Amino acid sequence: MSLLLEVDGLGCAYQDTQVVSNVSFSVRSGEIACLLGPSGCGKTTVLRAIAGFNQVQAGTISLNTKQVSSLGSMLPPEQRNLGMVFQDYALFPHLNVFDNISFGLKTLSRRDKSRVVKEMLALVRLPDIAEVYPHELSGGQQQRVAMARALASKPQMILMDEPFSNLDAELRKQLSIEVRDILKEQGIAAIVVTHDQEEAFAISDRIGILADGALQQWGAPQELYYQPSNPLVASFVGKGDLFEGVCVTENQVRSELGLVEFAEPFCVPVGSGVELFIRPSDLLLSTEGGVKVEVLHFEFLGSVTHYAVRLPSGRTVKVESRERFSFDSGDQASLHVAAHRPIAFL
Repeated sequence: MSLLLEVDGLGCAYQDTQVVSNVSFSVRSGEIACLLGPSGCGKTTVLRAIAGFNQVQAGTISLNTKQVSSLGSMLPPEQRNLGMVFQDYALFPHLNVFDNISFGLKTLSRRDKSRVVKEMLALVRLPDIAEVYPHELSGGQQQRVAMARALASKPQMILMDEPFSNLDAELRKQLSIEVRDILKEQGIAAIVVTHDQEEAFAISDRIGILADGALQQWGAPQELYYQPSNPLVASFVGKGDLFEGVCVTENQVRSELGLVEFAEPFCVPVGSGVELFIRPSDLLLSTEGGVKVEVLHFEFLGSVTHYAVRLPSGRTVKVESRERFSFDSGDQASLHVAAHRPIAFL
């Protein structure tokens, strides 16, 4: 896949307030990328800069190796061949679905517009609603129409700003998968802005974690989950707790969870301090060995049971168990770190 978008050292500000600094990443043709982070971290600012709506304060943005944004110049949005899907869908309420989708196809004849609209509605699985108005559609249908409108002009990339946030959880999950399938079928690249980690993992080939005005890490979802670059990334892409520890051998760390072993040598000097990031699924309970804990409460959910347990230090941690045996509130149990490759930070 060829390089489509390159963001290099991007900096953006509003008046005197710096929003993001030194942001760099690239997206290849056909890739779906996601900017993931908490509200106010600068995700939408970066997206608007790529679209050509925001002037950059530093760095450059290039499309197909052609520079489109820098401190001294900015190619207008309409010349970038990018599609946009907004959080509120931005459908024209006074126009029916046909006119909404064909709005940007001003150079085509009525016949060609009809052909394109028919193709787009079939693509988003809404073949029979051309004459319907936006207020007559459900939220999911409106989002599909917004996607059809963005795709109608055959853009090289689609930019999506929190596209599923107005939908309920189940529909959000379903529609995110459908949108991914549509984009992959059409071979169109996309950048999706979201604060929802599950949504980002479901739809993306590459994810960038934005926080504190900086890009913390850029990589495949599996890389961010199993090899986070810092505690902030680790906590954002998966619930867990940090534990102070000390290296006692090249592949063992002692903490309040006991002796934690690594599958491979952990290359730090013996005696060095480290931070372990342990997820609830990395822990298991048994009746012997390990660290003695008290079960405070549990929640049985069928295939998994969630426990809250108290460590000898008084600290409470969560355990996600898939074992068939169970413990009741008030029981004493033994806690073990089950992960073969714990996540550690120097």
